[in-house]
Amino acid sequence: MTLHLYDTATRSLREFTPVREGHASVYLCGATPQAVPHIGHVRSGVAFDILRRWLLACGYDVAFVRNVTDIDDKILTKAAENGRPWWEWVATHEREFTRAYDALGVLPPSTEPRATGHVTQMIDYMERLIERGYAYPAEGSVYFDVAAWSAAPEGDYGHLSGHRLDEVDQGEGADLRGKRDPRDFALWKAAKPGEPSWPTPWGEGRPGWHLECSAMATWYLGHTFDIHGGGLDLQFPHHENEAAQSHAAGDGFARYWMHNGWVTMAGEKMSKSLGNVLSVPNILTAVRPVELRYYLGSAHYRSMLEYSPEALQEAAAGYRRIEAFVRRVAEVVPEVPVGEWTDGFAAAMDDDLGVPAALAEIHGIVRGGNTALAAGDHDSALAAASAVRAMTAVLGVDPLDPHWVAGGGGDDAATTALDSLVRAELEARNTARSNKDFATADAIRDRLVEAGVEVADTADGQKWSLANRKD
Repeated sequence: MTLHLYDTATRSLREFTPVREGHASVYLCGATPQAVPHIGHVRSGVAFDILRRWLLACGYDVAFVRNVTDIDDKILTKAAENGRPWWEWVATHEREFTRAYDALGVLPPSTEPRATGHVTQMIDYMERLIERGYAYPAEGSVYFDVAAWSAAPEGDYGHLSGHRLDEVDQGEGADLRGKRDPRDFALWKAAKPGEPSWPTPWGEGRPGWHLECSAMATWYLGHTFDIHGGGLDLQFPHHENEAAQSHAAGDGFARYWMHNGWVTMAGEKMSKSLGNVLSVPNILTAVRPVELRYYLGSAHYRSMLEYSPEALQEAAAGYRRIEAFVRRVAEVVPEVPVGEWTDGFAAAMDDDLGVPAALAEIHGIVRGGNTALAAGDHDSALAAASAVRAMTAVLGVDPLDPHWVAGGGGDDAATTALDSLVRAELEARNTARSNKDFATADAIRDRLVEAGVEVADTADGQKWSLANRKD
């Protein structure tokens, strides 16, 4: 089977055929850094990181662009409310997003362009659209003419979202600033007092939200590229408007559109307005980063992920079963190399990144490996662990990846120190048991449990692991 992806534009599962053989080009709408990232934000990062890892595993050379929207109405409002310069507010929260991505093992993008760094490309785009008759300047702003593009022979406004022209609402508020039609959207916003602005042939101002992504995507990936991704909430108006302005400018733009589902609470999209934001730093007090990544990536990327503390802990426990098996094998053999994934895993991933089926395959291999390990069949256990490493690496949660070996933080020195301290305690416990001093042995175990360390007595001796942290 070859890779098939669900294309939002055609509402169908399509075989992935790249523009250029052996090369995959992906543009992901990234952060608008106005606040600390919550798990709804980073689910998109994890979902498309899994896509990228599978493309790489299948032998593609991947160009992966994830932008930063560093100028926006919400950013300006938040900065003003907090009495901070807008650029400082952006930089502060952009670092928070970077820390969250890094903590969850999301690979750095090939490049991470910022809107304010690509005004030249935006001006070029607007000039092309005005020349073609699909945009017009008005009172220092520049607008895309939705009706004109819809009337064009090749006009396709609404094809991505399914919106009809008579129901379009751009959500740009009452400040029309010379709009001919309320359905038109701003490519460029005329300068307002106290706001940052840049010079253009039509006057000082700042970028419109939609224009920046078309300019950056085509600048780095070419006029036609493979995949454009983002959250489901971006389908309209953002992605619809991107597609319209890009096609109207004469660009082929994205050949596949992919959208990930939301993280929901009580059936509603997680958002700041609902007051149910769960920040990444806060969630990481309940589970390790690798466990949070496993949770966010465990559902199919197009499905809604209903958050609850219980669901999070259940996912963390599922990951620990995989981790415990691989680590047990690593203790009885010299090395556990990354092997090859199974046919079942590949079939699941080729079917629109079917992670739930892929995880079922992994857990099946883990069960068989544990049976082999219990029977003393180390060769079979090693083969299973190597396959598990290969498959979990694609999902970004390989237990023996250096990023995770420190229990989720990547701090090898801290792990080595902790291991040394715990083993000393276990040796003291073992001595006490040998001397039939069970009170001391129990006290040592209780002390470790109190510190968050679980101890298991196995046929191969005492084993320890970090206990599950509760909310």
